[in-house]
Amino acid sequence: MENQIKGNGMALLPLAVFIILFIGTAIVTNDFYSMPVILASLISAGVALSMNRKESFMKKVEIFCKGAGNSNIILMILVFLLAGAFAATAEKIGAVDSIVNLGISILPPNLLIVGLFLIGCFISISMGTSMGTIVALAPIGIGIADQTGVAPALALSAVIGGAMFGDNLSMISDTTIAAVRTQNTQMKDKFKVNFFIVLPAAIVTAVIYGIWTMGEQAVVSGEHAFEFITILPYLGVLVAAIAGVNVLVVLVSGIFFAGIVGLYNGAFGMSGLVSTVTEGIKGMEDLAMIALVIGGMIEVIKHNGGIQFVLDRILSRVKSRRGAEFGIAGLASVLDLSTANNTISIIMGGPLAKNISEEYGVDPRKSASILDIFAGSVQGMLPYGAQVLAAAGLASISPLALLPYSIYPILIAVAGIVAIMINYPSFERKEAKE
Repeated sequence: MENQIKGNGMALLPLAVFIILFIGTAIVTNDFYSMPVILASLISAGVALSMNRKESFMKKVEIFCKGAGNSNIILMILVFLLAGAFAATAEKIGAVDSIVNLGISILPPNLLIVGLFLIGCFISISMGTSMGTIVALAPIGIGIADQTGVAPALALSAVIGGAMFGDNLSMISDTTIAAVRTQNTQMKDKFKVNFFIVLPAAIVTAVIYGIWTMGEQAVVSGEHAFEFITILPYLGVLVAAIAGVNVLVVLVSGIFFAGIVGLYNGAFGMSGLVSTVTEGIKGMEDLAMIALVIGGMIEVIKHNGGIQFVLDRILSRVKSRRGAEFGIAGLASVLDLSTANNTISIIMGGPLAKNISEEYGVDPRKSASILDIFAGSVQGMLPYGAQVLAAAGLASISPLALLPYSIYPILIAVAGIVAIMINYPSFERKEAKE
């Protein structure tokens, strides 16, 4: 029986290997991304399969395949691939440029930094990718900083904050998908819980940026043409997802809608549409493979007693549902610090968070939100995280220069802590496992 598995700290060795590979290669090469995640996960999976001599190798392979083939993992991968196809198609038809230019066209010149943050929020929640948002908006942020005299780090922090807003909420964000699937809840339900926790943080962030840049004005030069029709696929996906339409149906419909718009406005022909969809799917292949390998590795670790060991240690210190929620928050934060990837940290920590939430009656909507909020908060401040590195690299400044201005990532952590402390939102108490 699964509940008879005894805790075994040594079973966690594959996770330790995974983390050491990341940090060790970063120190040696001075490049946190010199070790591909897929290679690190494969090596760690190999370590997991080499352990527990009481089981035959083929038995361990069967356990690995069971974890990799878990219905949640497979569904997550399907959503990843479709999300990649939709994002690529929407970008190809000019949706990203249209959203950026629309925002710049309607914003007053003394609120450009605030506007930069708000545009970032909308683009990221539409695209489902923080990196895509940063690449699109960072050059504009640098231009605004040059014209207003504000610190480039301040402008770029607004871009990163907006990017992390959508990364944490978007229906097609890989972090949201991972959080929802590992906690076995619904996308629309997690969105509602998550949104009302982080909304105050977004409002306060916008106010702070407004105060900091009060009196500064600039007009971003150049043409800012936009086609409203290209924004419609994003709006359609957002509305349909919030309305509770199945996420697979939402994404397939979004790809179809964006494809029609692209054929209409001449962004591509039929062969170009097929090529764009294919490229979008290819862009998610690594993440899909990582999810498979980590899913299998976690199942082997679980079978060997590693998950039970951590669960026993956490539960020995947790005395309440509030304590369990803080435990999940700490788990997400530590894993993101170790891997510098909020999606991977959620995939790795999700099964354990699910066990903790079931033990103490934490609603899965809340546990999914906590995972996403705290992994996103850490990721938005991490000097060696992809988002901060990309923004700093585009502006030729140190990643550390962005940290004093990391308002939104700090505030969503504060909002998450407050939500845990005051039990917000309040759900009917579920019965914990005996």
